[in-house]
Amino acid sequence: MQRCDVHTVPCETYPSACGFGWRCLWSERLRHWIRQSDYAPYFYDNGPGSKNGNMALFSISEDTAVGTHVYVLNGTDPEGDPVRYGLMFEKGSKEYFRVDSKSGNVNLVQELDREIQDEISVLVSITDGRNKVVETVRVLVTDANDEAPKFQNLPFIVDVSEDAAAESSIYRVQAVDKDMGSGGSVSYILQPSPFSKFTIDGHSGILRIKPGETLDYETTPTHFVTVVAKDGGGKYKGRHQVLSSTATITINVIDAQDMPPSFIGTPYFGYIYEVSVPGSEIFTVLARDGDQGNPNPIFYSILDGSDGVFDINGTSGCITVTTYPTLLRKELYEIKVKVKTNAYAVTTVTVRVVDLNNHPPTFYGENGPQNKFEVTMREHPPAGEILRGFKITVNDSDQGANAKFKLRLVGPSRVLRVVPQTVLNEAQVTIIVEDAAGIDYEKGPTLSFKLLAVEIDTPERFSATADIVINLKDTNDNVPKFTSEYYIGRIPENSPGGSSVVSVTANDPDSGPWGEVKYTIYGSGSDLFHIHSSSGLITTQPWTSLDAEVRSKYNFYIKAEDSEGKYSLAEVFITVLDMNDHPPEFNEDLLEKTMIIGAPVKVEAVDEDAESPNNVIEYSIMTADPDNAFEINTDTGEIMLKPFIKSMEIVQNITKEKECRWSLVVQARDRGSPSFSTTAVVNIDITEATPLKGPMAAFLLRSRDNPMKALGMVIGIISVLVGVTVFISTAIYMRNAKSNRIAPVRRIIKRRPKDQQPWTFRMPIIKFSNPADKFLIDNPELGLQQSSGSPWPKPPPPSAPCLPPPPPSNTRVSEWQRAVPTISGALVSRGSKKAKSSRRKEGNISSALVSELKLKLEQKINENNQGYY
Repeated sequence: MQRCDVHTVPCETYPSACGFGWRCLWSERLRHWIRQSDYAPYFYDNGPGSKNGNMALFSISEDTAVGTHVYVLNGTDPEGDPVRYGLMFEKGSKEYFRVDSKSGNVNLVQELDREIQDEISVLVSITDGRNKVVETVRVLVTDANDEAPKFQNLPFIVDVSEDAAAESSIYRVQAVDKDMGSGGSVSYILQPSPFSKFTIDGHSGILRIKPGETLDYETTPTHFVTVVAKDGGGKYKGRHQVLSSTATITINVIDAQDMPPSFIGTPYFGYIYEVSVPGSEIFTVLARDGDQGNPNPIFYSILDGSDGVFDINGTSGCITVTTYPTLLRKELYEIKVKVKTNAYAVTTVTVRVVDLNNHPPTFYGENGPQNKFEVTMREHPPAGEILRGFKITVNDSDQGANAKFKLRLVGPSRVLRVVPQTVLNEAQVTIIVEDAAGIDYEKGPTLSFKLLAVEIDTPERFSATADIVINLKDTNDNVPKFTSEYYIGRIPENSPGGSSVVSVTANDPDSGPWGEVKYTIYGSGSDLFHIHSSSGLITTQPWTSLDAEVRSKYNFYIKAEDSEGKYSLAEVFITVLDMNDHPPEFNEDLLEKTMIIGAPVKVEAVDEDAESPNNVIEYSIMTADPDNAFEINTDTGEIMLKPFIKSMEIVQNITKEKECRWSLVVQARDRGSPSFSTTAVVNIDITEATPLKGPMAAFLLRSRDNPMKALGMVIGIISVLVGVTVFISTAIYMRNAKSNRIAPVRRIIKRRPKDQQPWTFRMPIIKFSNPADKFLIDNPELGLQQSSGSPWPKPPPPSAPCLPPPPPSNTRVSEWQRAVPTISGALVSRGSKKAKSSRRKEGNISSALVSELKLKLEQKINENNQGYY
């Protein structure tokens, strides 16, 4: 079994993602629609007699030389993929052909002999690597004149009464040529002889006595006649040749006797061909008298079975037809023939009416034979519908097996089918819709098919074709479809009204008004935009003014609708591009700042533009008085002293003013195009912070511009203290639990007097005579710390403020006057009172630091919030 190679074609991947970062699902659906829409390749059908296609109706002469290129398989793939071809044969049969899988060239590889096999079944295949189409075709082996006539019933020995009349039939020679057509027809002649008394009918092979000749037993009892049988000639390997055979007929002359006659060469069979005319010879019976020494004359007659359409020559026994064969009502006749001398004999001659296959199938319309049929119909008829617009009849005027043929519809696969598929003589052709999707006006307004009728069991395999043309009318079967599921547009802010944003397109493959698309727009934000109803151009409304700082993103839906209301939707995303139309702005034109040596001060400007670089600000010092003392971070706006200025002495050497006050002109410029800038005067007081000592004070000073860092540090310290306290308490509890030293303690909450003053929160009054004093915290309870012998130097450490008022409660006034006695247990500690007092003092100092940091944190948050508004 020969098989063609199949190569796998790799699929290509088409990745796609939307502009906003989320992966679109439509690309996955498109790849799925392309895989399911993969069409199979197909062969071209170029009709009978073509040397390329799918080998349907292909015929090849039996004398074709081995190795000859005989055919080209030809097909294509709808997607344009390369195709490969293959040939296969039925199991156990010879492989007569071989195909080149790439080019489709078919070569003969086995010698042909029509007389042995006149038809070859071949499986032809075409594949694009994914789909493979296999078709069974039958290759006809046509005849070549390669067979000589062969005589039957050799040797030929004939006994003839010497009283046989002249022109009487004495024998019938029969030779058979297996070839077809003219090469299979046999004619007979006798080799010339000066003493020959016989002649032969060139068509029937009947040997007769020449007119005017008689046989003489006494003179010549035996005659030898050489008969030549030759065919009608034909081509063999490109040249014309006539083949012949010879045989010798031995004729024994019998003396006439007083014996009844007898027929020679029985049984008798004759044939009537449809081309015969009245008077044509059908068969000649031959009888002889038994009295060979003294023969009696013989007379032939028909007794029965002729039905009045046959006649016989009484002397020669030649049977003829008296009417046209088309008028005969039977295919088989049995004629009783009587021969009479002084006695008689009867024999049967069987005559068969033979139909010659000389009529190909023919297609008929309402007005007679025609080879093209047209109909006009709407697209997408339902499956199974009969195309009643076609009035087609097919007929083969031959009879019997010669009138049997098949119908086949060649064209787009599985769109239509024809009924019936096998016809004998005549049938009404019905065409039925099989795949309604294939009848689509958008794929083509016209569908063309070939209706093929091919004879089945005849050597000639006559065929006929007719063109089937279907003109389609369009219907509104398509929805307008956008070229994309979404569209992205960009427009600069402050663009004039009516400016173009983006153009959308939707296609409707329908024709006429059904294919005209009307665009509309709707959705949130769509009131600022307008879409042209026919072109799909989206513009801003004439009164629209876009501002990227107010709103920079718009999205809405667009609708494409045909004249009958079929529609589809798409989404539009519009970005308003920011333009540099706002200059940077300081909160104030004159800024007052106090700078501690080693720490920067910060100025800040705000640009109301929406996007970078339009809202990115660069800071620079335009002028400074005195000059060359400051530098500024261009990105953050932090102003700091030059690195070499590390003390107030250096500052005082630079300026002659005792107050150490500088005036700077700071410029804030954005990075847009064109660039805008603004300036502000910054007055800076330079001071040196030295009053606070110790690591905590130094940490607070470093963290004054970063209160969150200080707060985190304090929370960490408190967490450590709480952890230590819990650990100590747990240890004491465990120790006392072992010694059962748990002493109950009663605590009674007394009723609050009505005239008791509520809790108040008093902030310490802080006055600054020196700019650096703002960083010093004064403690109004200084006397308390001095009396306790605190080692802290002046200025004294800050003290904790009074407790804040109790949190609000929904408790009624009367409930506050009720005394609630409680009983609780406490572990008795052996620590001294002095240790308790020292811990209480440390707690007061820590509480004061925490309160101060909390206060500064709230002030910093308030300042930042004011900067945003």
